[in-house]
Amino acid sequence: MTLTVTPGARPGVAARATPAPARRRRPALPYLLLLPALLLELLVHLVPMLMGVVMSFKQLTQFFVRDWTAAPWAGLDNYAVSVDFDGAVGASLLASFGTTCLFTLVSVALCWLLGTAAAILLQDDFRGRALLRTLFLVPYALPVYAAVITWAFMFQHDNGLINHVLHDQLGIGDSRAFWLIGDNSFWALLTVSVWKGWPFAFLTVLAGLQNIPRDMYEAAALDGAGRWRQIRHITLPSLRPVNQVLVLVLFLWTFNDFNTPFVLFGRAAPEAADLISLHIYQSSFQTWNFGTGSAMSVLLLLFLLVVTGGYLLLTSRGRRPRRG
Repeated sequence: MTLTVTPGARPGVAARATPAPARRRRPALPYLLLLPALLLELLVHLVPMLMGVVMSFKQLTQFFVRDWTAAPWAGLDNYAVSVDFDGAVGASLLASFGTTCLFTLVSVALCWLLGTAAAILLQDDFRGRALLRTLFLVPYALPVYAAVITWAFMFQHDNGLINHVLHDQLGIGDSRAFWLIGDNSFWALLTVSVWKGWPFAFLTVLAGLQNIPRDMYEAAALDGAGRWRQIRHITLPSLRPVNQVLVLVLFLWTFNDFNTPFVLFGRAAPEAADLISLHIYQSSFQTWNFGTGSAMSVLLLLFLLVVTGGYLLLTSRGRRPRRG
């Protein structure tokens, strides 16, 4: 209760007490609007994830496909088999993990380099810039399956465009190369991944460049700084927050990529391009050992969580202002 005095009140008359305005209650409408999205996220992601964790502790084979809950418990046996690098299953998983790490590092580096270079080159206004921006975004706008199938035809040994240009037109190599088998499959997969992923880096960096004031470049130019010094001392430091998020997203997308190798090679990828996502699929649906495949998936999830947490911790420390 608060006391308020009415203007012009007579002396000796007690001041009237008026109630204070009640606190406004937060409306429940925003939470009700978020409820369908939360339920959908629960059904689509969390429930299958929990089911996969439960499957990793079971001896789930083709004999229990109809009723996987009836499969006997295996405890940590599936995990022990997966991390036993002296055994056949663990050794193949370790080799696939190493291939995936190398593939991810090279792909993310090339995607970031091409995307950043293209965004910086198209930052200034010139004739035809809008057309080039549109063309650069075509790989990102195309459906994944249509784009990868097109690349698969281009990598064909006998009638593919790649061998026709390299061998028949340019005369590179003594014979036509096999791009979808053998060691060359790694470079074929890397080419498709970079072609498909660098436009996203280009679009992200291009959006980040819009937040850099043009006055900084004009002041640097007046001080005699060339284009490279401007990029080194203005552009790249200003893009650091954008690049931190971009690298993390590219890493997660590339490391978990299943569609590209599956469409390019089919159910069985060559050893040189055996990414861990396709390897887990083969361990689950080719050998019908869903328990071991689920254990591999859980191990992959834990690895990505650790890497993501460590990366966010390091980048957050770099963004904290220094005291003092």
